[in-house]
Amino acid sequence: MPAKPLAELIRFARAHSPFYAELYRELPEGADRLDQLPVIDQTAFWAANTWPDNRVLTGPLTDAGVYKTGGTTGVPKFSPWTRAEHADSVTAFGAGLVRAGLRPGHRVANLFVAGELYGGFLYIENALHHAPVDNVRLGVGGAAPESYIADLITGFGVHVLAGEPMKLSAVAECLVARGERADGVELLLFGGDLLFADLRPLLARAFPRAAVASVGYASNDAGLVGAPVPGDDVRVHEAFADRTVVELLDEVTGEPVTTPGTPGRVVVTNLFRTLMPILRYPTGDRAAWVDGECRRFRLLGRTSEGARVGTVTLPTEEIRSVLVAADPDRHIAGMQLVQRRWDGRDGVILRLGHIGQPPPADLADLSDRLVDAVHRALPLYPSEAALGSIHPLTVEWVPRSELVTNPRTGKLQQVLDERPRE
Repeated sequence: MPAKPLAELIRFARAHSPFYAELYRELPEGADRLDQLPVIDQTAFWAANTWPDNRVLTGPLTDAGVYKTGGTTGVPKFSPWTRAEHADSVTAFGAGLVRAGLRPGHRVANLFVAGELYGGFLYIENALHHAPVDNVRLGVGGAAPESYIADLITGFGVHVLAGEPMKLSAVAECLVARGERADGVELLLFGGDLLFADLRPLLARAFPRAAVASVGYASNDAGLVGAPVPGDDVRVHEAFADRTVVELLDEVTGEPVTTPGTPGRVVVTNLFRTLMPILRYPTGDRAAWVDGECRRFRLLGRTSEGARVGTVTLPTEEIRSVLVAADPDRHIAGMQLVQRRWDGRDGVILRLGHIGQPPPADLADLSDRLVDAVHRALPLYPSEAALGSIHPLTVEWVPRSELVTNPRTGKLQQVLDERPRE
């Protein structure tokens, strides 16, 4: 399905979607630029995008595929695609896989999650099917045991693993525990979440000859967003030509961000989806431009991700960078921030994953060094702890497999709030 002119999309949405008709009620009839449109309020969008009594769609569901977002709380978010929209999306995404390193004849094990309307497995399977190079598709799925996948890698000569970062690392840990390494794997394609630096050493041990690349940037709700950009930095993407428009907006003022290196929230407009129009939709991610032309952007994490205790905010990206830098021997194989409350005060636990069981004996000294590193980066935390406002920062080591993940999608939960609800 070819891209539509923005003015045509706006007119169509206003004429056929009650939600957009109300949202654009005060706009001039000739509005045809993105900066004339309000950014969608996600709460309002999904309150109107319900089943039944939907007010977002521009027509009835007569020939469509439906995906659902992977969140475990709140109202489920259903995202329908017409047959033509879906075909166009996976064709573009399949071309992106080639940019990421897919080669003719590659045998690809698809480890993404399937079922319950989740789109990961089906979307990647279709993208591989529509990729412009021959490939062998092995529909493994995210529920398959790591031992089965490890055997398949050797037995079938798998060249590429595609999956969530935590699933890829689980397979790597299985291989390491068996004293094996998969030299035949040439490419690891991750998606659904960022691949953090703390997982790199484990992946390198199990897959020493494999390049690592993003499978592409898309989501069940926003749809197609960005194509992977070849290079060492796997967080860099760019909008799909003639299909998406990506904007970065200041998180406070809402003004466009045009200076490279300056963070902003990612807002996407889809130029070919008409059943559920996506016009200036915030993806929930932060990014920064890496070029002066504002074409390529580097993903930085979620817009609101981090723990907060008292007056202290601990951004996950900043904390992770500090910990990785303070762990030269690469003991850390995953991190999450756990908020708890006891004895009338809040506190944060750095829950860190390690490989094997039990943890190495020298982790006690490392824990002290890690806490000191975080204190140097965030001096407000020890100050508040000394005043008795919050508990001192502590470290909890667990086997990497015991880090808490979303039970449906397998994504690592960056922040766990275990404080009482009342």
